[in-house]
Amino acid sequence: MPVNHAARRVFTLASRLINRYPGLVALFGFCSGIASFLLVERQAGLAKVVAFVMLASWLWLMLENSLRRSLERWFGWKVPPPLLRYVTQMVHQESLFFIIPFFVITTTWNSGQALFTLLLGGAALVSLIDPLYYKWLTPRRWLYLAFHALTLFAVLLTALPIILHLSTPQSYQLALGVALLLALPSLGVLFSEWNWRSLTGALLLACAVGFAGWMGRTWVPPATLWLADVAVTTSFDGTSRQPGDRLRQVSEAELRGNGLYAYTAINAPRGLKERIYHEWVHNGRRVDRIALDISGGRKAGYRAWTHKQNFPEQPVGKWRVRVVTEAGQMIGMLRFEVVP
Repeated sequence: MPVNHAARRVFTLASRLINRYPGLVALFGFCSGIASFLLVERQAGLAKVVAFVMLASWLWLMLENSLRRSLERWFGWKVPPPLLRYVTQMVHQESLFFIIPFFVITTTWNSGQALFTLLLGGAALVSLIDPLYYKWLTPRRWLYLAFHALTLFAVLLTALPIILHLSTPQSYQLALGVALLLALPSLGVLFSEWNWRSLTGALLLACAVGFAGWMGRTWVPPATLWLADVAVTTSFDGTSRQPGDRLRQVSEAELRGNGLYAYTAINAPRGLKERIYHEWVHNGRRVDRIALDISGGRKAGYRAWTHKQNFPEQPVGKWRVRVVTEAGQMIGMLRFEVVP
């Protein structure tokens, strides 16, 4: 058929161009990922389109072998394997460079979250370097599946709050569940044959990974929440919602006078409603946890604050105010010191 012939010519031409100019794939993945982030920043409607395309591309990635066989059986279109490999690599590149700017902004770098973001950065580097991607990653099927699941998990963490306006705990649970569910059929490569033992092993492995993912949630930055402004102060203008002088050191006398305000402006996607907490920590011990409800959409961040007046008898020392989600993921931290 003419359509089939034209499709074969397009597939063949695309495969030849990719083989001849492989660097263009890496360049396109990098540029489109950064452009996606800029579009998300500029217009929420475009963010939904970008996130939907990202998720649709992941569905293709999970079903690429089945789709290739179906195209060949139904239409006679033989998709060249090199083209599929480069499409898969491009999806990885675009996904990683779409999400990494979010995680770089939201990571608290003096915490365990830095390890997760650096892991994503390493994955992006591997996806750009063909010898690493094709000669080191792809032949090791178990490692490739782990790479695949990590990227999918991070994409869902970023996309779900934008598309569905889910809270951070809801997004984390759903992202972890979907990543495990889609990765479950791929676990078959770890077993020589399928029987009740291998099925039980695959389920136990998935449960173990899911449990580890949930217990390690405090090491994962909340991809769409970050601090736009922070302040520790002894005064606050409730009418304009502006903090007074920003302090890094407070005397005990000032503390006893009017207490302290912890002010945070939190950037969040439009339409997102989230409960966060200000955790007041003194010399490593949490002494207070105050809930705050925020809404997304304000460019300068949703302004929220807590006013603490009840302090321990001996307040002198190092203080931190940890800003965390309901799931325990840290959005950021304020530090100050109380001196005699």
